[in-house]
Amino acid sequence: MKTLTLSLSLLLLSGAAFADAPEPGATHRYLIERSFPKGALDGLDASKKAKINANNSRYGVHWVTSYANADETKTYCIYDGPNESAIRQAAVANGIPVDSVTEVPVSLQPY
Repeated sequence: MKTLTLSLSLLLLSGAAFADAPEPGATHRYLIERSFPKGALDGLDASKKAKINANNSRYGVHWVTSYANADETKTYCIYDGPNESAIRQAAVANGIPVDSVTEVPVSLQPY
């Protein structure tokens, strides 16, 4: 019984039991790669961006910025959020694709 109690205590202290649960007040930075059909981003106006931001807020997610390739079929978006699951749930709520999500906790400056 002592071994089981010790093992559970270590598991809880390590956070492994709640790896996908948001940490209270914690925000992580993610790079999201998305693929779109040609022309899909043509109608992305202020009202659609506002709707995306409103949906994101329901999941504790914040859209920081996005970059697109020349023909606007790929985007690379920087988001802040509590965990990868929240990032993916917000994308589903917004009806936008997710090819990959990569946590990027380290910023490298050119100077």
